This record gives sequence, structure tokens and C-alpha cells, in this order.
Amino acid sequence: MASIFSGRVLIRNNREQDELETEDELSRRLDNRLLLLFFGAGACPRCQAFAPMLRDFFVRLTDEFHVVRAAQLALIYVSQDCTEEQQGQFLRDMPRKWLFLPFQDDLRRELKLRFSVQRLPAVVVLTPAGDVLTRDAADEIRRLGPACFANWQEAAELLDRSFLQPEDPGDPAPRSLTEPLRRRKYRVGRAGRPGEGMCSAGGDRG
Repeated sequence: MASIFSGRVLIRNNREQDELETEDELSRRLDNRLLLLFFGAGACPRCQAFAPMLRDFFVRLTDEFHVVRAAQLALIYVSQDCTEEQQGQFLRDMPRKWLFLPFQDDLRRELKLRFSVQRLPAVVVLTPAGDVLTRDAADEIRRLGPACFANWQEAAELLDRSFLQPEDPGDPAPRSLTEPLRRRKYRVGRAGRPGEGMCSAGGDRG
């Protein structure tokens, strides 16, 4: 996962705005996690309405006040703001564990094209291998809240750190009664291939 941002700087959304510059730092923050790429802008009314929902979604899955073990989840804000001041203001009330790209980094626009983002807000969900799980999970987050993380986790075949690997990984038996449905709903595709990795339930546009 960290390979997408290899050679780039990511910034933590804390008061010090700590920079993650080395490959080791990126790996510690991004590897073995589902990654949400949040495309938004402070001047977008839909983004302003969606941001508190996404903030609550992320906090309830990662904050020790709500959970004993933080979910294997990371989020990067891919700003589509017109100015650096707008970006900073938008991030002011967002979780400190969020990461974001520097405003001057052209990767912000490249990622928008790579994942075919048509409107804001959009949330692209990537597996730890960098495959696209869904190109826009905004509506799913609105409808299901933190419950949709379990769907993504199972679809990505990502086990929580508190569980052991199965003794027989070749066992075709489903791990839960809902696994076949999740496999139908999410079609994992390589990052950047238009039309793949879309949620087949359709219409997940924010």
C-alpha cells in the first residue's frame, strides 16, 4: 500500500503536522490496513455535510475511547481545495490520525484522475495490496456507518491482528454466512483500472 506514496511526503493532521518522509514511516502507517482516500474540498457544501459523518466513522473505529483495538484502517485526505488555507481550515476539526498530502503535491490531481473521481465527496477504499475495493464508499458510510468496515475487511480477506491465520488457508468454506454476499458485492480490481473494483450495488455517489 505504501508504494502508492513512495517518494512522497504525507503529513499527520496533528498540531505539529508531523511529516512522514521515509519508507519505514509510510509502511508503519499504511501497510496491512484498508486505506480510505477521501477526495473533498472545504468549499463543497456536500463535503461539508459529509465530513462530520466520516469523522465519526473513523473515530469510532480507531479511537481507544470507543474500541479496545483500533481497526486496521488508515485515511488520507486528498484535497481538492483551491487554496492551502481552505485545506487547512477544512482539516482543522478532523481527526489527528488522518493523513494528507502537501497542497503543492501534484499527486492530489493525479489520484483524482487515476481513480476516476467524478464528483465530491468521494471515498475510494483500497485493500492492503493496493487493489480497489470500491471507488466511492461515501453513500455506504452514510447508510451503514462503522458496520461497513466489517464488509470491507472480509471482502479484502484482512484478518484483525487479534486473530490467528486459519490452519488450512485452502479451505473453500466461507468464514461467515455473509461472506458469499460480500464477495458478490465487492469485485476487487487493480488500482486505476476504470470499471473495476466498483461496488456492484451501484450508485454509491456522494
